[in-house]
Amino acid sequence: MGCFHFSRFLIFRRVKLYRFNGLVFLEKMRGKTVMFVGDSLGLNQWQSLICMVSAFVPRTHTQMIHGGPLSSFIFLEYGVTLSFYRAPYLVDIESVEGKNILKLDDISKNGDSWKNVDVLSFNTGHWWAHQGSLQGWDYMGLGGLLYEDMDRLAALQKGLETWASWADSNLDRTRTRLFFQGISPTHYNPHEWSSETVTLSKSCYGETSPTLNGGAYPGTYPEQMKVIQAVLGKMSNPPSLLNITLLSAMRKDAHPSIYSGDLTPAQRANPNHSSDCSHWCLPGLPDTWNQLFYTGLFF
Repeated sequence: MGCFHFSRFLIFRRVKLYRFNGLVFLEKMRGKTVMFVGDSLGLNQWQSLICMVSAFVPRTHTQMIHGGPLSSFIFLEYGVTLSFYRAPYLVDIESVEGKNILKLDDISKNGDSWKNVDVLSFNTGHWWAHQGSLQGWDYMGLGGLLYEDMDRLAALQKGLETWASWADSNLDRTRTRLFFQGISPTHYNPHEWSSETVTLSKSCYGETSPTLNGGAYPGTYPEQMKVIQAVLGKMSNPPSLLNITLLSAMRKDAHPSIYSGDLTPAQRANPNHSSDCSHWCLPGLPDTWNQLFYTGLFF
């Protein structure tokens, strides 16, 4: 079951998935740029796509350019550039007197880097829920006023409305294909998938099989999905929504857990507190996202 966004409506239908072919991708995208914009889940998908395409052309000449916020991987013989632009909130963050201001109504700085790109895929979500030392701002700015905090769903909606207005006004949709990725769920709370069983785990650690708890959105971000759907539905020229939330929610077994390579031995010995149950293993689930992306892009 797939979910694609047409005009103002979300239509669920059975989607024929075409087998990914990196050579077809490169030929169809010859001389063009694909850019993923968002947080580390967008980074996950970008890395996955690089690997998937590269597997078909192992001897082709490539170039990696690392930067901040923009990084690019170029298939030189095809002139195809796969880029990732880090913007966890999409809207701008401005430093003022040593304080970071999340500008809910301004996207001009980031947006200048996204114009004239052939394919754009945006995502946001996780960072809007971060609290305390994990949040990436000191104040929120809106309408010339500063706020120490506000309802996070309301803030997400304001930020997305700013992005939507920018996209409708600044993107030439005869040139640019536009996608928006749904919320990628986390699996830190076993009770979300084991309410009828006893579990000793306090995270995704040790999970080795998917859950078949379908029907509703299991997981922690359904309200954010409602906000995303509402904002996209009001756009004059909405993107294609790659709604990966439900299929990803079933993959409690697909996270790095303690095996990301970034943990100390002491951290690995305490998986209930150290497991990464937010990002995804590669190869892994993001390859499925890119299978959907490939189908939506070309078929």
